Amino acid sequence: MSGVADIYIYCGAHTADVERYIQASKWHPSSAASPFNSLEIVKTTARSVGDAMRDLDSRDLITGDFLLVHGDLVSNLPIDAALAAHRARRIADKNAIMTMILRSGGLGTHRTKSMGITPVFVVDPTKSRCLHYEEMNPLQANKYVNIDPELLSDHNELEIRTDLIDCGIDICTPDVLALWAESFDYEVPRRHFLHGVLKDYELNGKTIHTEVVEDHYAARVFNLQSYEAVSKDVLGRWTYPLVPDSNLLAGQSYKFERGGLCKENDVMLARTCKVGKRTVVGKDTSIGDGSVVSNSIIGRRCHIGKNVTIKNAYIWDDVVVGDGSTVDRAIIASEAAVGRNCKIQPGALLSYGVRIADNKEVKESSRITCAKRKADDYSDDETLVTVPTDTAVVGEGGSGYGFDDDSDAEDEATIFHTNLIYSTSHLNISTDSISTISSEVSAASPHEGRSRHSSFGGSIISDDGDGHTSSNENFHHDAVAGLLDALKEGGDFGAARLEFMGLRLGNDATDHQMRRAIAVAFTKRIAQLVEAQKIEASKAAGLAFSSPGAESFLKEVAVGSEKREDDQVDFIVCLQKDLVHRNNGAVILAAVSQKLYQMDVLEEEAFLRWWEESEALGEAEPEEMKRVREKTGVFVEWLREAESEEESESGSEESD
Repeated sequence: MSGVADIYIYCGAHTADVERYIQASKWHPSSAASPFNSLEIVKTTARSVGDAMRDLDSRDLITGDFLLVHGDLVSNLPIDAALAAHRARRIADKNAIMTMILRSGGLGTHRTKSMGITPVFVVDPTKSRCLHYEEMNPLQANKYVNIDPELLSDHNELEIRTDLIDCGIDICTPDVLALWAESFDYEVPRRHFLHGVLKDYELNGKTIHTEVVEDHYAARVFNLQSYEAVSKDVLGRWTYPLVPDSNLLAGQSYKFERGGLCKENDVMLARTCKVGKRTVVGKDTSIGDGSVVSNSIIGRRCHIGKNVTIKNAYIWDDVVVGDGSTVDRAIIASEAAVGRNCKIQPGALLSYGVRIADNKEVKESSRITCAKRKADDYSDDETLVTVPTDTAVVGEGGSGYGFDDDSDAEDEATIFHTNLIYSTSHLNISTDSISTISSEVSAASPHEGRSRHSSFGGSIISDDGDGHTSSNENFHHDAVAGLLDALKEGGDFGAARLEFMGLRLGNDATDHQMRRAIAVAFTKRIAQLVEAQKIEASKAAGLAFSSPGAESFLKEVAVGSEKREDDQVDFIVCLQKDLVHRNNGAVILAAVSQKLYQMDVLEEEAFLRWWEESEALGEAEPEEMKRVREKTGVFVEWLREAESEEESESGSEESD
């Protein structure tokens, strides 16, 4: 196991199931066959990789180099060579904090490459050092990568690579955890952490390296498309020895037979059925006369009727497929049933317990489930209720309904990766090719680029719900990094302001996105001063806002010279949302609010309206949002009293 002795597991879901499996497996240290000294499932509320890394850092469990991998990794790749190279670099340069293991996938199509999202690695091949990272997708208006000109002048040789497959295997030093801990807004390892650390090289001096492998196999199963790709690679035995007939799990009895069929004991195949190569069939499964199965995986205790055609399909345990039915490139989960003479079209997903009535056709890319759901998606009530069967979807006598998840529109990854089959036919996107480098800003205006997406612009929103595409993630991180640098250096804000406005124009950022970036930069700096230097929140706010040019920047850029009340309230909400995730967030929000009021950046009416609108939400207000504004209540009450005193004084003057 490459010398790995201690394992820490963070689960995003199904923690109890994972724990039960680990305890009953040979991997648990209590087993004599376990290669590990310790294995711990960390109980946490972490919702992202970033949350998990910050939690791990706070526990002080890691004191030396560690391996960071995803639980969905399938790999037969030995990492000894990469580990030795990492250690050698670390000895030569203590700032070499991480080595990413990447696979070369070639410039052509490769089924384990991520569809839709193209990772772009800019690498110095002489040092195996990653200099820049970006992700590109067909939805973005500007189809080029912005490379810092200094990289071109500082490095004699650069490679811009879009052929690399990210295995999700990182060899890290404890410095990696420290950088995660410093950046509360980083959530994912590549688009946030890697991109941000490389951008901040002048600030942190840390380097990240790559180890590109040509042999062996490594891929992640992180969505339905990669599930299909890795399954095909298992059938093609590219993952050997991670193949069914290795019988790695207790109770398995797979045998690889002539013709490419891999089946367990007690499988019943009718004399006239045809089970082709690259097919796996589990124990106690029966396949009827005249049925044809090819390039598919069928689980245990399944009953496949007569004259059934199954190709490129993934059928789990205890599934029934009726006579004369066709299943083509679909996933059917455990205990589902397909009636007679049905057609399951490519891309369909039938979840647990779904029943499709006889003579029913399931359309392409349909997702059908029987799962219980919340009665009201906008309510805090977590009670789950049974959803009535939709006979238009499953037919008379069927069971299930069409699953439609509103969260699918959150970001580009879910847009491209929701379905089993990758397709952009439902998106009105430009067919322009993606260029990987450009020496100047594209001649097309940002608005022209965005107009290509007008037909779906309302359905693809950023995480703050501003109605624009979330491809401005790069703007947010670059803008926050630039402002944060200026705050740390304490110099004139003029240069930072120019850079910020340039970023805004170059990315066509909205006013809300601009205010959000400013709010995050200032609250992040104030939180750093409070935590690292143990400064009181009010003094930390004063230091941050006293930087030369900061006050005019806030007045003229953050809220605008017109001082519209809507803009001021939006800025307060941006401050509130960011401080939800920070230690001492409630104290900092109260201090920041008072300081911005004293500086005349934000006005009394804006604070009162923000508070009243928050209070009006009642139970609908998220608990963390309510908690972070609690300490600001004293300041708001003071504003109300001051307002009432002014009104009473004004009334008495009029009566005189």
